[in-house]
Amino acid sequence: MDLRSIKLRFDIIGDNQALNRAIDIAVQVAGTDLSVLITGESGVGKESFPQIIHLNSSRKHNQYIAVNCGAIPEGTIDSELFGHEKGSFTGAFETRKGYFEVADGGTLFLDEIAELPLPTQARLLRVLQSGEFIKVGSSKVQKTDVRIIAATNVNIQRAIETGKFREDLYYRLNTVPITIPSLRERREDIHLLFKKFSLDFADKYKMPTIKLTPEAVHILESYRWPGNIRQLKSISEQISVIETNRVIGVEVLKKYLPQDNPNRLPVRTDGHNPDYLTDRDIIYKVLYQLRQEVEELKEQIQCTKLPSSGTVISTPKDISTGIDGTSVVDYEEDTEISTGLEPTNFSIQNMSADLIKKALEKHGGKRKSAAAELGISERTLYRKIKELNLDL
Repeated sequence: MDLRSIKLRFDIIGDNQALNRAIDIAVQVAGTDLSVLITGESGVGKESFPQIIHLNSSRKHNQYIAVNCGAIPEGTIDSELFGHEKGSFTGAFETRKGYFEVADGGTLFLDEIAELPLPTQARLLRVLQSGEFIKVGSSKVQKTDVRIIAATNVNIQRAIETGKFREDLYYRLNTVPITIPSLRERREDIHLLFKKFSLDFADKYKMPTIKLTPEAVHILESYRWPGNIRQLKSISEQISVIETNRVIGVEVLKKYLPQDNPNRLPVRTDGHNPDYLTDRDIIYKVLYQLRQEVEELKEQIQCTKLPSSGTVISTPKDISTGIDGTSVVDYEEDTEISTGLEPTNFSIQNMSADLIKKALEKHGGKRKSAAAELGISERTLYRKIKELNLDL
């Protein structure tokens, strides 16, 4: 199948050299059983490439399963991937097959692979090395013949350096690397993509197609597009639905383009963006700030006694987040505050040290700015640096 046919089949728009190279590699590697690691920023269209590989391989008549590793809770990811035995944990009312068993003979696409917990990474490495896995709650070794294609929008090398990703797993996955260019790296395709989306939405909503003035085209192609193709498609739909004038000029277009700040947190980690925070970093940061607030509250109320009974006011023991996003606080009298995180896995001390270092790096060592970034006072920052014995 030639390049043009593949683009038509998988609805890939553009003629950028780097994009064509990525498609070419996908076709070449399809006939093998080599593992593939696809990298690229969020929104560039990585999900099309595992399908290109699968449908051009000898496995095309067998199962193709796409799994978003970042969308599965950490407590159930092993069960989802490897299956479980009846009664192996609370709620395991029956034996269940995992994706590795269901996809036997086919292809398994693991999107957001960097979000896998380290224990699950170890189990995945075993499958890649020997084709063997064990269900949760079982002692029986099972075999599977599954081709693994993984994708990520983070810098795996940096994840390895920070201990968040196994180096041996990286080399197993990265047998054949495919890099998808960002939209700002393929500016010659931006207007072409916009016109394609505009035609699609005009047909969907039964209205005339929008068109851009030459000046608006220039603005469109000059924009940084941090959300890549996904963002471009969304803006095209907004304009198609809202604007009554079907010829779009610069002023109208600018209303739909969020103010671009090149220094804001990017959608992908790379060597040029040391300030990047992963989703887990952000959660840690929120937990850290919440802990600081509770500690300050505890300091204030531990010395306060109720006039009627003389008892010390209870202090929060555990803070967690409910399913609906609300904070759940468990009270116990005169107890130490806990984050609800296992100390061996997610130490608040280690987390805060990492966040403090990142904040200081981002602001060139300026502690006042770093404290503001962390949402704490400068005095608290000095105290945490001293407590953690940070070498700054």
